[in-house]
Amino acid sequence: MAGKTRFCCQECGHCTPRWLGRCPECGAWNTLVEEAVAGTKQRPGIDTPTPLPITQISLNKEERFSTGIGELDRVLGGGVVPASLILLGGDPGIGKSTLLLQVATCVAGAGRVVLYVTGEESVQQVRLRAFRLGVESSRLYLLAETDIDAVENSIRSLNPALVIVDSIQTMHKVDFGSAPGSVGQVRECATQFMRLAKETGVAIFLVGHVTKEGLLAGPRVLEHMVDAVLYFEGERHQSYRILRGVKNRFGSTNEIGVFEMKDDGLVEVANPSSLFMIQHPAGPVAGAVVVPTLEGTRPLLVEIQALVSPTGFGNPRRMTAGVDYNRVILIMAVLEKRVGLHLGSYDAYVNAVGGVRLVEPAVDLGIAVALASSFRDIPVNCRLAVVGEIGLTGELRPVTGIEKRVQEAMQLGFTHCLLPRANLGQVDPSRLGSMTVWGAQTLSEALEIALEQ
Repeated sequence: MAGKTRFCCQECGHCTPRWLGRCPECGAWNTLVEEAVAGTKQRPGIDTPTPLPITQISLNKEERFSTGIGELDRVLGGGVVPASLILLGGDPGIGKSTLLLQVATCVAGAGRVVLYVTGEESVQQVRLRAFRLGVESSRLYLLAETDIDAVENSIRSLNPALVIVDSIQTMHKVDFGSAPGSVGQVRECATQFMRLAKETGVAIFLVGHVTKEGLLAGPRVLEHMVDAVLYFEGERHQSYRILRGVKNRFGSTNEIGVFEMKDDGLVEVANPSSLFMIQHPAGPVAGAVVVPTLEGTRPLLVEIQALVSPTGFGNPRRMTAGVDYNRVILIMAVLEKRVGLHLGSYDAYVNAVGGVRLVEPAVDLGIAVALASSFRDIPVNCRLAVVGEIGLTGELRPVTGIEKRVQEAMQLGFTHCLLPRANLGQVDPSRLGSMTVWGAQTLSEALEIALEQ
């Protein structure tokens, strides 16, 4: 098959023997790129592996090692598992290389050998950035190389505990004819790194670029191939970043890590609730409500702001930031149908303060209270925390982890908490102190309590 070519879609990885204007698999236009088909070689004398009964396989507990950064360890499920392949994605300039360079320093400082492979910078440029971050360790090795076979030889000879590849899109295989960063090259290089990790027991971090839609560049199979997929999120005008796991074979995918970007690198935020609440108004303000949300096992207090004003156009505008747009439209429909708030001729803007992204349905009641407060121009008690899921019939449904949410609100000085009545029995009165907890059965009842305090 030497010398033959095929055309592969840069969006989904679908391959055809001839060029097409539109990919028949995903429907994208002008994404088929010509790639050389790697020649196949016959392997004489292949040993047939012997399958073993599962009862005869030794049960070894995963021996994780710490990255030295607690927030990253939390997202990974307690640390790095040897022989694991981890993909870290994020927008350009968000801090991916900075975070992994700090990880390399901490792991090397703990006595382990670390290899940092850079395909986008020279070793002098990485050394300059490391000097700015205060990175100094004789066990941290730098390698500027894009040939994956040369990288594999270096890994096998050095035998490090951790390898960082920045980035997977710059790696290429010489005998695979396509350009670096193409679907075929990314797939082949990721496969080789996965095999290398499993054979040698080395943990490998891969830095991945993202598309303009915010998704990881390369074929979708890349995310299925690795053991963990982490996304580094944050706004350019904000100083803090959120590390979120969307796949993890060795831990939960609900945990998040919070960092703050400073001159000397990324700094862990031990108490994210205080960070998100740092500018919460000290007095009652219409349209501002605090919601105790739960990210994995970590409770966070986030302020939700809503602005409802008469529209100056024929069609009212609906805009959201940090919360799901469709969820807000659904809540507004429930408010209009079940509560009697006529929002059809009003613009509505909803924002989760701090750039955090809220996805769980437990924030429904907070969004509804903020919208009703702004619509009626009635302030909400600044020491009131609100949590609950809203059904289409206007009922409040119970949420999980209510004890953690209430305790987090109490620790930050909140004196009142409004939650679904079904959750009242899950709150221990002896641990509430001076906090007052109200339970509501319907959205109308919850609004009466929240807007009268």
